[in-house]
Amino acid sequence: MTAGRVAGKIALVTGAARGQGRSHAVRLAEEGADVVVTDVCHDITDVLPYSLASKEQLEETVALVRATGRRCVAVQADVRSITDVRAAVDAATAEFGRLDVVVANAGVMSSGRAWELSEEEWDVVMDVNLKGVWNTARAALPGMIEAGAGGSIVMISSAAGIRGHVPYAHYVASKHGVVGLMKALSNELARYEIRVNTVHPTGVSDTGITVGVPIEELSAREPLFGLGAMNPLAPFVEPRDVSNAVLFLASDEARYVTGLQFTVDAGGTNKP
Repeated sequence: MTAGRVAGKIALVTGAARGQGRSHAVRLAEEGADVVVTDVCHDITDVLPYSLASKEQLEETVALVRATGRRCVAVQADVRSITDVRAAVDAATAEFGRLDVVVANAGVMSSGRAWELSEEEWDVVMDVNLKGVWNTARAALPGMIEAGAGGSIVMISSAAGIRGHVPYAHYVASKHGVVGLMKALSNELARYEIRVNTVHPTGVSDTGITVGVPIEELSAREPLFGLGAMNPLAPFVEPRDVSNAVLFLASDEARYVTGLQFTVDAGGTNKP
């Protein structure tokens, strides 16, 4: 059997109970990685227009990863808490000895005109989407640096991290912030051969927000799903399309790729 593209690597994926995070974890496992998966596994606010993933869904992700023949450990963690994320990193180290790949995927989304957003709506999106990515990086990096073996950090941003989509000012600000964090870290960490990149999906079907909803209905929704009409190739992409970009950036094929904004957006950010 041919070795996988990330064979022997150890990966941490946040927000992995369903949707993109689950897809990233499974795709990395298919190509040879052992995986630690995390999710908050309960609702954290009543201002989001959907429920967050459950502990049972996280356990389903573990089963799917293990079905590939790879090892998997699950840790319930809120990325807003550095204590929680450090516990996940500690679990990875205890089980596997190190971390090679970090996929900072956990994120939330809501909509509303900027001047009408409540402080709670702003804070929860910024805290999960930006502070959560920072927490994930700062929890993982000391051990990665000490190991001296390099590595890859993949931060999931969005097409909204490149363009000024409306009405999602808080979401746009958080995803632009992820890009700034990535750019700074890619320079800080180059000396340690730790690469840092962002992935920018457009709307993704079969995530926690969209699961079980027909593409036609998603495309017709406003304002939350109006982004689909902006993409020249397709209204939405599939989670696996995004995971293939994550896999490339995690692999040694991308050994000289850092500081990159990698779009998986069906042409949306290039559209006039």
